[in-house]
Amino acid sequence: MTIASQSDLGDGILPAHGIEFLIENGGIGAYQPINDGQIQPASLDLRLGRVAFRVRASFLPGPNCTVEDKLKALCLHEIDLSDGAVLETGCVYIVPLIESLKLSAGVSAAANPKSSTGRLDVFTRVITDYGQSFDTVSAGYEGPLYAEISPKTFSILVREGSTLSQIRFRSGTCQHSDEEMRALHEENTLVFSGNVDINNGIALSVDLEGSGKGSLIGYRAKRHSGLIDLSRIGAYEIDDFWEPILNRGDSSLILDPDQFYILVSKEAVHVPPSHAAEMVPINPLVGEFRVHYAGFFDPGFGHSKAGGTGSRAVLEVRSHDVPFVLDDGQIIGRLIYERLTDVPDVIYGQDIGSNYQAQGLKLSKHFKV
Repeated sequence: MTIASQSDLGDGILPAHGIEFLIENGGIGAYQPINDGQIQPASLDLRLGRVAFRVRASFLPGPNCTVEDKLKALCLHEIDLSDGAVLETGCVYIVPLIESLKLSAGVSAAANPKSSTGRLDVFTRVITDYGQSFDTVSAGYEGPLYAEISPKTFSILVREGSTLSQIRFRSGTCQHSDEEMRALHEENTLVFSGNVDINNGIALSVDLEGSGKGSLIGYRAKRHSGLIDLSRIGAYEIDDFWEPILNRGDSSLILDPDQFYILVSKEAVHVPPSHAAEMVPINPLVGEFRVHYAGFFDPGFGHSKAGGTGSRAVLEVRSHDVPFVLDDGQIIGRLIYERLTDVPDVIYGQDIGSNYQAQGLKLSKHFKV
C-alpha cells in the first residue's frame, strides 16, 4: 500500500485530514476500524488492546530489542481487558495498543497523555520497538505501539478500546524561533497577559490568588480514594477524591512531596487554528516539581470563534523529594507553538464535543460539575 511521503504532506503538524490521509494510505493501521471520534483536530486518540501485562519495572527497549523481548523477562502476569479490569496504583503495566504505524521517512510522531488522563494522575507514555525515549516515534517507524501505564493516586478501571494517550504526527520542520513567536503573538494574541515572556516558548505562571482571600485556587488529590471507571463521565463526587485548596491570604502554596495538585495558569491561552501547542515541563533548575503531564493543546483551544476567547491552562503538578513553595505568578512551564501543514476542517471546541474549551480551574470530565 502506498505510504504518504513528506512532499505529499508538507511541513508541519498534521491536522485531522492529514491523519485521515495516513490512515487511508496505510501509515496508520489498526486491528479494529478507527472511528471518527478518535481523530482530533491535530492528534489521534490511541486505544488500549485486549491484554495488559503487569511488569516489574518501567523500561525502554533500546536499539536492539523489541517490547515483546523485554516483556518476556519482566512480565509478572497478564490481565484480560476484554470485559474491563482494574489497574492498581503503584503498579506498572504495558498494554499493546490497537493502532500500529508504518510511517514514511519524512514523518515522525510524538505522544502525550490525554487531558483527562493527566488530570487523574495516571502516568502513561507510549513506547515503540527499539525505542530509546518515551513518547517519541522516529521518522519511518514501522511496527506496533505500546502504552506504559502507572496510576499514581487513583486506581482506574479500563477496558479494551479505552483511550488514555494521543499521538501527534510531524512532517518536516514545525517549530518557531523566538522572533517568529513574537510575530505570531502580535498577530494572534497567544496569551492574554500584560507581560509576555517569550524565550524558547511562552512562559506560563501559576495563579494562586484566585479572586482573593478565601477563594478556590486548586485541588489536592486524596489518597486511598475509590476506583474511577474511565468510561463514566460526570459520575463522581469531587469531595470523595479531592480536597479544595483556598487562598489563605498569602498567595502561596507549599507542595508536599509526592502529592498531586490541580492548579491553573494566570494567563489565558489562545491557540490559533493554524497552529498546535504543547506544554513543556519546568526545567528542574527552576524547581523540583513536574507540571502538566498532558501537554497537547489542539488548534482552536481558546479561540473566540470556537467559544474560547482565551482558556486558562489547567496544571497537573507534583513535587519531588522535598517540599517546595510555589508563589503566585511563578513561572511553571512554557508553551511551544508549532505550525500545521494546513488548517483543519474542524477546530477544538467546534462540533467535536470538547470538554475543556473556555475552561478555568477544572477537574477531569469524570467528576460532577
